[in-house]
Amino acid sequence: MYTNSSPTSLLLGILSILLSTHPHVIASQSPRDNGVRARSLSTCLLASGVRNFSMAGSPGYATIFDFSIQNLRFAAPGIRKPEAVVLPTSRRGLQRAVLCARSASLAIRVRSGGHSYEGQSYTVSGGVLDGKAPFVVIDLMNLNKVRVHAASATAWAESGATLGEVYHAVAHSSPSNRSSLALTAASCSTIGLGGHISGGGFGPVSRKFMLAADNVLDALLVDAVGRVLDRRAMGEDVFWAIRGGGGGSWGVVYAWKLRLVPVPDTVTVFTPRREGSVDAMAGLVYRWQFVGPALPDEFYLSASLTIGSSSSSSQEDRDLRNVAFTGLVLGPKEMAMSVLNERFPELGLAEAEVSEMSWVESAARLAGLSSVDELTSRVSKTKYYGKNKSDYVQRPISRDSLAAILRYLSDGPPAGYVTMDPYGGAMARLSATATPFPHRAGNLYALQYGVTWDSDAGEASVSARIQWLRSLYAYMTPHVSSNPRAAYVNYIDIDLMGFDESLGPVRLASSVSHARATWGAAYFTVENFDRLVRAKTRIDPANVFYNAQSIPLH
Repeated sequence: MYTNSSPTSLLLGILSILLSTHPHVIASQSPRDNGVRARSLSTCLLASGVRNFSMAGSPGYATIFDFSIQNLRFAAPGIRKPEAVVLPTSRRGLQRAVLCARSASLAIRVRSGGHSYEGQSYTVSGGVLDGKAPFVVIDLMNLNKVRVHAASATAWAESGATLGEVYHAVAHSSPSNRSSLALTAASCSTIGLGGHISGGGFGPVSRKFMLAADNVLDALLVDAVGRVLDRRAMGEDVFWAIRGGGGGSWGVVYAWKLRLVPVPDTVTVFTPRREGSVDAMAGLVYRWQFVGPALPDEFYLSASLTIGSSSSSSQEDRDLRNVAFTGLVLGPKEMAMSVLNERFPELGLAEAEVSEMSWVESAARLAGLSSVDELTSRVSKTKYYGKNKSDYVQRPISRDSLAAILRYLSDGPPAGYVTMDPYGGAMARLSATATPFPHRAGNLYALQYGVTWDSDAGEASVSARIQWLRSLYAYMTPHVSSNPRAAYVNYIDIDLMGFDESLGPVRLASSVSHARATWGAAYFTVENFDRLVRAKTRIDPANVFYNAQSIPLH
């Protein structure tokens, strides 16, 4: 176990003892009560030596709070804001932030990158347990150090580091800057490492090297009473739980020890787009279903479908659809062209569409950046207003059904999309119970549905787009997994709690039975969910760390 031996540890110790004996129950409070809590938090932080925080209403508060919000839907005036944002700069400061928040009877949200699709790392929406609770956001953006040990192919990375910062540090641990080491994780560079790993962490090299969570060797977890626990101290059940069991349930992971993976000096990237009739594009996607998940482990080939009809008045033009592909091959372009021309000649991949580069250059390219140095920027270029949902496909969808789906999409809004990520490879060879992330053998690909809107969209327009997305999700029911209908927890979806057309997401207390039957089974399977409940009950018996879809207590 890691301990705090600073001169101020007496204060932390007293707070730990007091808080460990009192359940975490926060009732709805009046503005006056909230003001008292906020002053209590400020006093405690200052007494503990924490200076880097901003209280609601103070200069700079809005800028700090809004900076990491990626889905601007949750930056709107009607969304409840925290009483304070605390930005710890050290492990000790993180401990103090947790203890002071508890001392002030404030609920805690922990934000590493702000990419939660439902804003659960910085809001209190979606469920009676936290619907009106005063809360504080502990933002980890200043805890972003990455220490690479190339000789052992490992790295310690703080949870507030973005994926781009980790990729950049790993690549530049080699003097040649053409690193033979990489981290397996997602393509978006501003995603926070802590949140990504907590949901599993799928990315373009997962078919070769599994998930980010599968490559965690150790972690340092700050629990509800301020202790810092490594893998041995937290125990294997909790260590298992934090690697894919969802964020906001266990404590705050200060840092992760990561296994880095070997990649060739040269990789191949291609992003071809194909356009044709509905029937032709249905045939292309139909064939992709048999190819993408069955390619050699070194290959990643995703497909994205365009939603919305053409603006042309010509019926012929309106019947045209396009499919965008994204490919990454851990090897030279000759290898990529040879395999794809043999296994997927329908794609018609041309040499001019293929580029060779280093792995870190591919990370920047797939993130939509113009240079490797941009990987270290936390300024997101992809902020949006939107709603997302997810599915898994376990049997190929027929060509006729795909044509019908494409025609259905033609009636959708032009700012919607469907992304198809191939599974299989190494990640499918690991047991569904090895980590809480269960979507391995038997899944051909993951589906992500999304719809976005502009900042000036009216309430009726926003409502219509969200309703259309839910209708699409319902339309896909016969074609996706069932019993349970699976979902990816990193694409968190409040709708899975239950949905009423007049009330929106059902606001139910997170009982074990309700959670298991709805989102618990969808994200984790019943077996994994029940193990997560046991781990939650062990590490956080006072339920200090909770949100609308956090793991409930036994």
